[in-house]
Amino acid sequence: MGGAERLALPEGVRRVAAALAQSGHPHAPLMLDDAVRTAQQAADALGVATGQIAKSIIFRRQSDDAAVLVITSGDRRVDEKKVAALVGATGRADAAFVKARTGFAIGGVAPLAHAQPPVSLIDRELFRFEDIWAAAGHPRGVFRLRPHDLERLTGAPVVDVVEQVAS
Repeated sequence: MGGAERLALPEGVRRVAAALAQSGHPHAPLMLDDAVRTAQQAADALGVATGQIAKSIIFRRQSDDAAVLVITSGDRRVDEKKVAALVGATGRADAAFVKARTGFAIGGVAPLAHAQPPVSLIDRELFRFEDIWAAAGHPRGVFRLRPHDLERLTGAPVVDVVEQVAS
C-alpha cells in the first residue's frame, strides 16, 4: 500500500496499516464494500468460517479502569469469569470508553495500534485455523494474519477465556 493510498484510508485504518508495516507484516488492511460490525457479517463478506474472525472485545477492569482486550474466535463467547481470573474483576465497556481507550469505534476495534495499550489476552481457539482475519480500525477495514502473528504483534498471552462448547 503506497503513501497516497494510505492517506485515503480512515484514521484508524491508517494507524493499523502503519503498525503492520512497521512490524513487517505481509498483509495490509483491506476496505470492504460494506461495514461488518459482527463476526458473522465479516465471515460472510470474506467467504471464511465465522471462527476465522478474530473479534476484539473490550472490557473495563474495575480495579484501575484499564481496558482489557480479549481477542477470540468469532464463533465463541467470552467467559467473563475466566477473564476475571486472569486479570481481575471486569465490567462492560461502553462505546465512549472503548473509543477513548482504543481510538476505535465498536465494530472496528483492531487487536493492535490502540490509543492506550490495553491488557491483552488471545484465546487459544483462534489456533484452530491457519489464517484468521481481524478488524483494522474501522467497521469496513480488515486484515489477514495467522494466529502466531497475532501473538507477535500484540505480545499477548494465549489463554482459555471462552465458554465451554457443548458437544
